Amino acid sequence: VIMDGFTLEPLKIVSTRGMTVDTQEFHPRPRVAAIVASHQHPEFIVNVKETGKIVMVNYEDINNLKVTNIDAARFLHDGGWDSTQRYFLTAANKSNKIAVVDSKEDKLTALIDVGAIPHPGRGANFIDPEFGPVWATSHLGDASIVLIGTDPEGHSDQAWKVVRSLKGQGGGSLFIKTHPNSKNLYVDTALNPDPKISQSVAVFDIGDLEAAPKVLPIAEWAELGEGPQRVVQPEYNKNGDEVWFSVWNGKEQQSALVIVDDKTLTL
Repeated sequence: VIMDGFTLEPLKIVSTRGMTVDTQEFHPRPRVAAIVASHQHPEFIVNVKETGKIVMVNYEDINNLKVTNIDAARFLHDGGWDSTQRYFLTAANKSNKIAVVDSKEDKLTALIDVGAIPHPGRGANFIDPEFGPVWATSHLGDASIVLIGTDPEGHSDQAWKVVRSLKGQGGGSLFIKTHPNSKNLYVDTALNPDPKISQSVAVFDIGDLEAAPKVLPIAEWAELGEGPQRVVQPEYNKNGDEVWFSVWNGKEQQSALVIVDDKTLTL
């Protein structure tokens, strides 16, 4: 539903029903997994989960919508921009792929094989010391953190390829995060079945990606007592010198926010 930005009045409904990209079967009720706004055009980028299609909806002329359907892979979930905000990288998690869309040209740039059930959130952009600009995703289904080259002009040999795979604590990761002012890459594992892993977070040194990550006992620092205490979704403050974590507990138990100093990796 396209709405007026000031009044939230519905202006136009765009159907997401259609054929699946692989078996070419009609799906009557596919879900929308993500919507992002293009930085290149007056356009929304819509991930249609069950069909595996990425729909570009140009709203410049609301009465004559231009809709571009891009075949990607099933089942689409969430994603984020590369550092130039031209390319949208999004997870097709049950296909174990990352789809790359050129939002300037409204075309599929690449389908990249990654680990089991990628779950990037928005993903993480940073400069790999060997391969240049990269975008990273962690996974629900395995311990890998995959780095994909995102610089087709300066590093064409690495563009839209997996250039490095790091080993995290385990599967069950939901979010990965860094900041332009930070040298650290944080990876949660909130859905891992091992409490020691789900209650902590791995921190990689971007300047030395071959080194093993440091593990921060976030839930232990929260001192909540009993409960699952799953540590999830690192978020930086504006300056990039603090990282905030949610510690999820049961509804009858105390939850917490834990703030970490990004330089010292201490509470």
